[in-house]
Amino acid sequence: MKILHICLAAHYTEGMAYQDNQLPDQNAKDGHEVVVVSDCFKYDGSRLIEVQEEDKVLPSGVRLIRLQYDRVINKYISSKVRKVKKLKCIISNEKPQVIVFHGVAGWEMLTSAKYKENHANVKLYIDSHEDFHNSGRFWVSRLIQYRLFNRLIVNRIKRNVDKFLYITYESKNFLSHMYGLREDEMEFYPLGGFIVDRYVKTQCASSIRARHNFLDSDILIIHTGKLDEPKKTRELILAFMKVESQRLKLLIIGSIPKEREQILFPLIERDKRILFLGWKRGEELREYLAGADLYFQPGTQSATMQNAVCSGTPVALYPYPSHTFYQQDNVFYVKDIADYIGVFERILQDDTLLPKMSEASYKIAFEQLDYKVLAARLYV
Repeated sequence: MKILHICLAAHYTEGMAYQDNQLPDQNAKDGHEVVVVSDCFKYDGSRLIEVQEEDKVLPSGVRLIRLQYDRVINKYISSKVRKVKKLKCIISNEKPQVIVFHGVAGWEMLTSAKYKENHANVKLYIDSHEDFHNSGRFWVSRLIQYRLFNRLIVNRIKRNVDKFLYITYESKNFLSHMYGLREDEMEFYPLGGFIVDRYVKTQCASSIRARHNFLDSDILIIHTGKLDEPKKTRELILAFMKVESQRLKLLIIGSIPKEREQILFPLIERDKRILFLGWKRGEELREYLAGADLYFQPGTQSATMQNAVCSGTPVALYPYPSHTFYQQDNVFYVKDIADYIGVFERILQDDTLLPKMSEASYKIAFEQLDYKVLAARLYV
């Protein structure tokens, strides 16, 4: 089977642990021929950079094609319209049996839907990563880009789309509210991960402890992301500093925006139990997620959470509806600093708690988040 992933709004970056990396990789592992079409942007650490068009085969066997946006008025408008006339020819030449269009955004949804209309046996899925926290936050963009431009396209193509896939229940609400999609036109398709074997998890834990001179009795807490204000990094550090046990260690991985440096770095330097490790690429980040005892994400949602669960690591999360839907015995729900402190005190008082929660994470991972299971849903 040939599977085409269209990532013209996703900025495909090799080595990352995002859905548009891991899902095509799993398709290839399952023996399918896989092509990813991306825009000409990728991440260099935390920076988004522009690159040239290219066509190459990745080590996973996935073929990556990068295409420039067609010019529409100017560069900014082009990046919102996302028109790529070369895509039509690529779809026609590749003749995919499954098309996954990542993001309910851009002109080329029309091209994909037209191909589906002319090839009834092809499956077309469009997945939504958009919600009211990350998209259409300003009235101009909400009205023009989403309410007008994207909605017109969605209304025109939806009869040819097998399912609009939402990765969170907040995304479902966005699809329903912004585009008027019905329940039967949508389906829950969460971000997933590759499950880390328990033996490998133990090795990761030992390696990280040795690397940073931690004791076996220490409790390793990891916090990651682009550490802007909504990530609640400052609040997490302040709560951590109020619990003085030397067993607790906080590892922070990610990038700190310039406007946050004067806030976060002085706090980090005040407590020797806190380590800022900077930006890590996919494999190294997964090693830290597997080696940690707890993943702490008190702010906005992140795809890293699913990778933590697939590593058998318990999680502390803000109670967004999408979290409460399938996270149960593996999670602490936290809303404020008092909740954060309560989590730290609980895990210090009961050494059996985190190992039990780790097993619960594995259960959820195998049943709902394993990319082997998620990928198989595309083949039916």
